[in-house]
Amino acid sequence: MSMYTREGTPDSEMGAACKTETSRKKTPSLEPSGATQLPVSTNCLACSDDGRYLGVGHSQGLSVSCASSLVCAAEWQQDGLEITSIQMTRMAEAAYLLGTVDDMGVARVFAYHCEGIHPLSVINIMENINKRSICLTFELSEGGDYGAASISSNGAIWLEVYHFPSEAWLREMEMALSQKQDPKSSGDVAVKWSPVAVVIKIKPPTIPAGLPVAVCVWWSGTHHLLQYLLQKAPKTKTDVEPMPDVLWPNAKEILCSAVSRCGRHIALGLDGALVCVWDRLSVPATDSVFFRMQFVDYSPEPADVSQTFTEAKVRLLLLCKSGAIHTVTTGRGTQSCTVQLSKRPKDSGDLPTVTASVPFLQSLSLVVQRNGKMFLQDVINRTSVCFLILPTTHRIATPFNPVYALNTRQQTLFIQDSPRQPNTQSCVTLEETCNLLQQRALSVDERNKAVMQTWKQLQETAVMVQQRQQSCSQLKNCS
Repeated sequence: MSMYTREGTPDSEMGAACKTETSRKKTPSLEPSGATQLPVSTNCLACSDDGRYLGVGHSQGLSVSCASSLVCAAEWQQDGLEITSIQMTRMAEAAYLLGTVDDMGVARVFAYHCEGIHPLSVINIMENINKRSICLTFELSEGGDYGAASISSNGAIWLEVYHFPSEAWLREMEMALSQKQDPKSSGDVAVKWSPVAVVIKIKPPTIPAGLPVAVCVWWSGTHHLLQYLLQKAPKTKTDVEPMPDVLWPNAKEILCSAVSRCGRHIALGLDGALVCVWDRLSVPATDSVFFRMQFVDYSPEPADVSQTFTEAKVRLLLLCKSGAIHTVTTGRGTQSCTVQLSKRPKDSGDLPTVTASVPFLQSLSLVVQRNGKMFLQDVINRTSVCFLILPTTHRIATPFNPVYALNTRQQTLFIQDSPRQPNTQSCVTLEETCNLLQQRALSVDERNKAVMQTWKQLQETAVMVQQRQQSCSQLKNCS
């Protein structure tokens, strides 16, 4: 694994340097500042939000390393368990929560505490093989109080939100540590960790095959069109206020409306001479040209958010399926501006596999391409600021799906690399090539001679067999 660290250069100096280099039409390059050996088959990396530790998921479990020295602090291993996704957040001064998903779709929660890793909970335990649930994604909230997992089982999919008993886990870890340090203890301490509580389970809305029987409502002074499905009232809790089944947001205040004769379309007249038509059977498009979007989230924190809210600008980075990249800049009361950062690449090797905002560098994003190239790109000036290069003996391990992590506190990029396979043919001299061809030619001649000799022996054997058969038939006739 290679490590790139930004030196302590102020943003203004770095920006000036970048402009100077750009004017010279020379893009600077940055080599790794350090390297370390990762476990075999490392699949994922994650930095703690305080920048102190680096979580590593691999084919035998997970490990936690010091982010500055890259020394392994603790590891947890289990045969046949391959971690494919990992997250890490600090839950206390000396305790960190890790959320993982393995190759079988099982989500787990671990804790790193006092140079030890504790398995706290298994999120989706497989109690019945016929009702096996698979975790698709697993996220931890900052601070480790909550978690969310998208679960799939027998064709159904839903979202579960969990509350973690962080304070109870901290007390239990302290008790386990004290028991382990007790001279009378045998060493292994069995702890029954507090269970995880499911806060809410959210299923996707059901889309009827036909037009749903419903009532649609909008209120004066609002921007939202609400739809309530007309279903049989529940037997209990009749005084509970109903919640809308569908909400259609609009850009302006609704002034008037009309419904088509079939009841499928609803037209809305909006403030500002705008007309919007909604299709009640519409579903989100699955063939969208967008592949991924994210905020370019570098911005100085204002002293008073309320005073600067109207002046704040928001920048989005849009990655299209074609490989083209766009930036969208907008703000409250301002007109949005869309700029194409890069066009669709002609060569498939130039397709970006990673486009990540770099929070500690203003308006810069990290781009990794299929061909293994890495560089920092200015999303405003549409220029390549710096190339990140590996030693000539190494390359990115999986450029189509790079294993990397950004440490925002230490302003460091970690990325998994692998040694290049030596090209043995390029080391062969012309004389050695000629000798090899001669040996092959000689071996062909020898094989041809051996084949001819074998055919000759077969022919002689066939003649001998015929002669024996003739002599046998003559003896039978004489008798």
